[in-house]
Amino acid sequence: MLTVAIAGLGTVGAGVVRLLHQNADLIAARAGMPIALRAVSAKDKKKKRDCDLFDVAWVDDPIALAQSGADVVVELIGGADGVARSVAESALKSGKHFVTANKALIAAHGAELAKLAERNKVQLAFEAAVAAGIPVIKALREGLAANKISTVYGILNGTSNYILTRMREGALSFAAALQEAQAHGFAETDPSADIDGYDSANKLAILAALAFGVEPNLAAVQIDGISGITPVDLLFAEELECRIKLLGVARMSEAGLEQHVGPVLVPASSTLSQVDHVLNAVLLRGDFSGGVMLEGQGAGAHPTASAVVADLIDIARGHRTPAFGVAASHLKKAVAAKSAHKTHYYMRVQVMDKPGVVADISAILRDEAISIESLLQRGKSATESVPVVITTHAAEPSAMRRAVEKIAKLPTVVEKPCLMQIED
Repeated sequence: MLTVAIAGLGTVGAGVVRLLHQNADLIAARAGMPIALRAVSAKDKKKKRDCDLFDVAWVDDPIALAQSGADVVVELIGGADGVARSVAESALKSGKHFVTANKALIAAHGAELAKLAERNKVQLAFEAAVAAGIPVIKALREGLAANKISTVYGILNGTSNYILTRMREGALSFAAALQEAQAHGFAETDPSADIDGYDSANKLAILAALAFGVEPNLAAVQIDGISGITPVDLLFAEELECRIKLLGVARMSEAGLEQHVGPVLVPASSTLSQVDHVLNAVLLRGDFSGGVMLEGQGAGAHPTASAVVADLIDIARGHRTPAFGVAASHLKKAVAAKSAHKTHYYMRVQVMDKPGVVADISAILRDEAISIESLLQRGKSATESVPVVITTHAAEPSAMRRAVEKIAKLPTVVEKPCLMQIED
């Protein structure tokens, strides 16, 4: 029998408890032994929870779960530091296997925890930390282990994907779509981690570590959010036969490992553009496997619980593998590499409707050796600003950034231009 202690009994923790009970016989058959819950810890012992905790020991201090006698400690508290980190270190130092759904913890301290697990000959597992019910960690670490990975990219945050979907479908403003997401429970009261791109960045840092053999490093990820996207951008994207998605992209180039999270125009004809609402999707490209796409529920109690219990089943089977696919001592440092990958760009500039505006913008692009592919202008106003949308041929990222800075300083430009890559 494999015994388990759980720190954190929120929606995911309660979901794990329910899954262990509801599918106990199936789990035992696939694990080769029963998996039993021995102890739990949470903030409020009296809180009513929709799960069976009969005959389960209650431990007030989650850090003490390492001494509960359980074989595995599962951390579902959240946060990169504080209690979550202490629970992880306590469990691993005590020779307990450690399973977590905490992407912030793994992105910030994954390499350090992997070394600790290896020293104590136990397993560090975090399938649930990225894309919940999608087995992307296992795909990278095991299914594609023989491949040299060139690119990892995808939709890694369900909240942002829902907001962009509803803005497009319902012609909603960003604020209205966010409010709707919060009403449905898809967005937190403070949604900044989702809409500003940090949730996706944590997940991308973990995927990049697995794909490219580097230590997870959030500081090496360039991060842009979606709060600057307007309904006008969605309409222009449709006119360009594209849809806007918040993507995490990690690719190896001559400049090094490039990691970027930001809104991107994706061709409407692509499979990725059809991934809507709260779904996630990850695309992996290996030298022998070719492209592999995984799609599914990227959040929620049930999908996340499914991934946590999958890790427990692996541990029960005696499956041992380095947390990031290679020994922690072999992981390289991930440094921020400025993208050298030429790409097409979408730029929306909000300008005063005066003669010569487009000529001024074009001159700046010309000086940076950026070629215009198309120019769209809608509306006419003597008193209010109007949007001008320019798409470019493949351009150097550094040249595009310089051009945007110069354009933003033009006296006829009323706000910072909105810049997005166009995925080819």
